[in-house]
Amino acid sequence: MTRYAVALGMFDGVHIGHKAVLDGAVKSEYKSVAVTFAEIPFKSGGSIMTAEKKREKLLAYGVDEVKFFEFGDIKDLEPREFLDLICQKHNVAKICCGFNYRFGKNAKGDTAVLEEYCTEKGIELFECPAVLSEGKTVSSTYIKALLLEGDAERAKALLGESFSFTAKVVGGDKRGRTLGFPTANQVYPDNIACVKSGVYQTVIEINGESYDGVTNIGTRPTYKNEFVSAETYILDYNGDCYGKEVKTSLIKYLREERRFSSNEELSIAIKENAEYVKNHRG
Repeated sequence: MTRYAVALGMFDGVHIGHKAVLDGAVKSEYKSVAVTFAEIPFKSGGSIMTAEKKREKLLAYGVDEVKFFEFGDIKDLEPREFLDLICQKHNVAKICCGFNYRFGKNAKGDTAVLEEYCTEKGIELFECPAVLSEGKTVSSTYIKALLLEGDAERAKALLGESFSFTAKVVGGDKRGRTLGFPTANQVYPDNIACVKSGVYQTVIEINGESYDGVTNIGTRPTYKNEFVSAETYILDYNGDCYGKEVKTSLIKYLREERRFSSNEELSIAIKENAEYVKNHRG
């Protein structure tokens, strides 16, 4: 019978801290499975990535299987009942988790409970210590704080790739065309981690092709929105992307969002940002 090494965690972002936990399962002699949730079961500023992207990254890192639980289905399980459920579904030889992992009803389970359970069941336990970067414990909460500060570059270092979101390109007011800078407009997803409003150097992926971009994320103070939008001038792109699902990756924060007194001022600012991106590609 196949024996499993189970990695437990939210794994939102699959950052370098998560990878240290996953290593305990992926590098073991057993078949590895990540047990997680499709959606974050509590308010915490949105997710760093969608469930689909999470599965993709976990499998790419080397996990053999990904098991998603619906929070509503297990939220009333006592800690030991939750562990019993996992062991019923898999022949568990090893369990891996972070030093601060909590589980079970009202998050009553911790690593002490897990250690006692594993000792009773003859299961190997790998409790991963905190992973530090520049003196800070790497966590999804810390990365989301960096995004709120506009530190896209630091977030990338911890995630292993640029923070990104995917959304459909919707019709705008076409004002960008009159300025000489046609833009692709997206409604910023409300279930994805918030970022600092402002202008970013970005990479835009359309139909598998990548383009450099200048993206304003916010409510457009010059032409007020009632929602958070991502408005991108895509360099060297002349196609029509309306209605397409487009991936926008944040590379660097360029400047704060601000109100311009004229179209000419706005046009000059966009041109300056585009010139910066042209000179700092890659």
